Amino acid sequence: MASPSQPEIAIPEMFIRPELEPTAIQSDHEAAAIPIFDLKTLLCAGNDNTTQLHELYDTCKEWGIFQVRNHGVSPQVLENLQVEMEKFFNLSKEEKSKYQVEEGDFQGYGNVKRSKDEKVDWGERFFMVINPLERRKADLFEKLPLLLRETLETYFAELRKIGMGLLRILGEGVGMEIEEVDHIFDNGMQTTRMTYYPPCPNPELVLGLTPHSDSTGITILHQVNAIEGLQIKKHGLWLPVSFHPNAFLVLVGDIFQIVSNGVYNSMEHRVVVNKEKGRLSIAMFMNPKYEAEIGPAKSLISEENPPLFRRMVMEDFVKDYFSRKLNGKAHLDNMRIKTTSPDDH
Repeated sequence: MASPSQPEIAIPEMFIRPELEPTAIQSDHEAAAIPIFDLKTLLCAGNDNTTQLHELYDTCKEWGIFQVRNHGVSPQVLENLQVEMEKFFNLSKEEKSKYQVEEGDFQGYGNVKRSKDEKVDWGERFFMVINPLERRKADLFEKLPLLLRETLETYFAELRKIGMGLLRILGEGVGMEIEEVDHIFDNGMQTTRMTYYPPCPNPELVLGLTPHSDSTGITILHQVNAIEGLQIKKHGLWLPVSFHPNAFLVLVGDIFQIVSNGVYNSMEHRVVVNKEKGRLSIAMFMNPKYEAEIGPAKSLISEENPPLFRRMVMEDFVKDYFSRKLNGKAHLDNMRIKTTSPDDH
């Protein structure tokens, strides 16, 4: 019989999380609490979608997470994506080292440590800026295998359309005009992260992804090989997320919580890993333009509804984000306008 100390020997110390919060026992009610919407219905002009839109807005206020089906991305594209991602992560260490993240950068293959004491996630990832094109590291993208590049370009083009459609209807849900949403997000900063979470002999000791909320407008997540592991934090409990087959998961990010002046809620989440099966996922992050100013939408601010968050140019917001280690919703909290009471003086 293995001694209690052996699991810690098997897994390097840099991965072990001594104070890992447990997963709550999931009930059917909680599993059903993440709604799924028909994207074509949501984007349809007219009154037929009014009920679904109001349900979507309520979901973003309460949860900040939902699923969309009937999204228009062909099964063939998704199948090709799985095949090419599997090929990439199956490359030798030597081959993958060609894409290694360089010192002081955040684009490429591998984990980025923001501080010496930061724990390392149990996962392999490739992260890069994909839009605007002049911000893309062309040399990095061109190094990728040809079929993977072609598949990603097709996938990105489809998700840009989906993402902008969702951003517009979410903006309308808080009273923004489409032109105001487009001014912030159209042709904005878009990034992607491909991740492989290998099987782990002691999954209860590690995390595939540190708890955090995304510092994005929205995140569109595709669970590539149908292996689950995403969890969300609700009422202080970590709840497993069940993906609907052929659906994308959408998370409201910190930026849209800021733009909506706190009407919508960004969802804190993490990834746990599996003892026997590896998990593949790809996330696309939809953000404002680099030159855009992040802050509560000006059309939403009044004497009765003062701003809850300070303003910052997107480029500075990105630099600030990558200078901090992931820590729940700390980055969002840093953007809050601190209020003082008379007792503070």
